[in-house]
Amino acid sequence: MSDEQRPRYAYLGPAGTFTEAALRQVVSPDEAEYLPQADVVSAIEAVRTGEADYAVVAIENSVEGGVTAVLDTLATGDPLVIQREMVVPVSFVLAARPGTTTADVRRISAHPHAWAQCRRWLRTNLPGVVHVPATSNTAPAALLASTAEELTFDAALIPPAALEHYRLAVLATDVADSTRAVTRFVLVGRPGTVAPPTGADKTTLVVHLPSNKAGALLEMLEQFSTRGVNLSRIESRPIGDALGRYSFSIDVEGHIAEERVAEAFMGLHRVCPHVRFLGSYPRVGDAHGDLRPGTFDADFHAAREWVTALREGRAT
Repeated sequence: MSDEQRPRYAYLGPAGTFTEAALRQVVSPDEAEYLPQADVVSAIEAVRTGEADYAVVAIENSVEGGVTAVLDTLATGDPLVIQREMVVPVSFVLAARPGTTTADVRRISAHPHAWAQCRRWLRTNLPGVVHVPATSNTAPAALLASTAEELTFDAALIPPAALEHYRLAVLATDVADSTRAVTRFVLVGRPGTVAPPTGADKTTLVVHLPSNKAGALLEMLEQFSTRGVNLSRIESRPIGDALGRYSFSIDVEGHIAEERVAEAFMGLHRVCPHVRFLGSYPRVGDAHGDLRPGTFDADFHAAREWVTALREGRAT
């Protein structure tokens, strides 16, 4: 396949990031063109401008929660949709230039999410070290491997996979506060016909509250609860135009093609000033739990047919 025919995927680089590991779950570098970006916003915007066909970005971490830059960028601007999710286990190594020892380490470069996932380990093993923020998990590795630059840090927290690309000395392995930490990544593309449900799906959306009055949040949440739609994630984000105005980034169990989810969207559209659909896609893991009686597709179909029969005088 020629370069012109291969799909282009933007992702947070440089090589060796956890994002690249997630991208490799989607497509191999032999089948696609990998386009490393300096940050997650640039990766998403590359799809909007046509520089890339897709973007792979982190959206949620089991320790730190939602990746706000991704949530906010998807919530505004030209519409994009999530087409798939991937989960990557997360742990780090503490690496430095050859010849550096742990006793030499006073300043450590790390992505803010990496630092947050290793706070307790650092406090126990390297008390007093200073955090030097990095734009990605492998950006400091590239700087350490470049002998031409004088650095403002002594070591870095980097993914183990980065050692394949950068010749560095390992000062510590399995650096993390939780051995079960994972990061959830999503594949983002342009809107199109939504793929049919698989039976184990997730739908993401952004909703603005109908008002700032008491009960507004309840009114929004009732659109889901009355139809038996379970929320697997809900996060508030400032809209940005005034203090006290928030939108909600939400994941629900189910697919827009399923009656209960579609009915919830219709309810939201009636009562909320802004609803943005961010995609229905296969979820990682098992199918969602048992549906509540009365919320199966067949129940909605039967209820709709009953109302139609009432209108036509075929039922009482």
